[in-house]
Amino acid sequence: MEKTYPLVSIVTVNYNGLIYTRDFLKSLQKISYSNVEIFVVDNASSQSIEPLKIEFPFVTFILSQVNLGFAGGNNLAIKQAKGKYCLLLNNDTEVDPNFLEPLVDLMESNSNIGICSSKLLYFASPNILEFAGSKGVNLYTGRGFAIGHKEPDHEGLNRSYKTELAHGAAMMISMALIEKIGLMAELFFLYYEEVDFCERAKRAGFEIWYCGKSKVFHKESMSVGKDSPMKIYYLTRNRIIFTRRNTSGLQKIAALLFFYFVSFPKWTLTYLLQGEFKLLKSFLKGSIWNLFHYHIFSNTGLIIR
Repeated sequence: MEKTYPLVSIVTVNYNGLIYTRDFLKSLQKISYSNVEIFVVDNASSQSIEPLKIEFPFVTFILSQVNLGFAGGNNLAIKQAKGKYCLLLNNDTEVDPNFLEPLVDLMESNSNIGICSSKLLYFASPNILEFAGSKGVNLYTGRGFAIGHKEPDHEGLNRSYKTELAHGAAMMISMALIEKIGLMAELFFLYYEEVDFCERAKRAGFEIWYCGKSKVFHKESMSVGKDSPMKIYYLTRNRIIFTRRNTSGLQKIAALLFFYFVSFPKWTLTYLLQGEFKLLKSFLKGSIWNLFHYHIFSNTGLIIR
């Protein structure tokens, strides 16, 4: 008797990435898992997505009038999703045709799992790992540690195991978790929102897992660019927001002192010596933002189903 799989809501966010979103949707057309609904949220792109609507009539397109960032864009679709599980995928990914069944099997095997991530491989180097689980974030430095990062893929990473954090490029979330803790915090806009969400999930008693039999290929940093002023601003600003939201007491004091008295002078001097004045301006702007904004603990509302 053929196994019955639950509905999965697949969500991606597009921002001026028409060619990547098209390739992403074409890869989804080849998957073996049939019980899906697919959402594409357009974050107020200057490029029209009308050609995608014509080419992919089975997709639900949601047009945002403003750019809500990664969290806000995904949240728009999650509010409409009907699946037991919601799978967030970057539009700069392409998937293995059999990538979805292992994720669902893993989630179905343990009701305590709130989030799981696929094995992420670099699209241009499909045998090189980007992510095979995480050792978590150093709350003093704000830096994350991905297992297997830039190492060759191997059989030992084809298994599933509990991990500290998921990767936002390919992250399956149970609706039971969303109903309990709410949506991703939109104040992040870009970067650290999924890390913050994972920490909230763990505090609520849910587990996070890595699924080694599920392969997703990532075209990294297509939409923002490597070391762009926008990227530096949000990485800096949100690193501090994440620390403020997820530490307390002496740990919070130590982490903030480390940033402002170690990281801040280090990177200020680095950008000055490199002549990267645009990056320096973004770094300073992101650092100073946190000195004048105190209301950082609100999240979007809970879903009532």
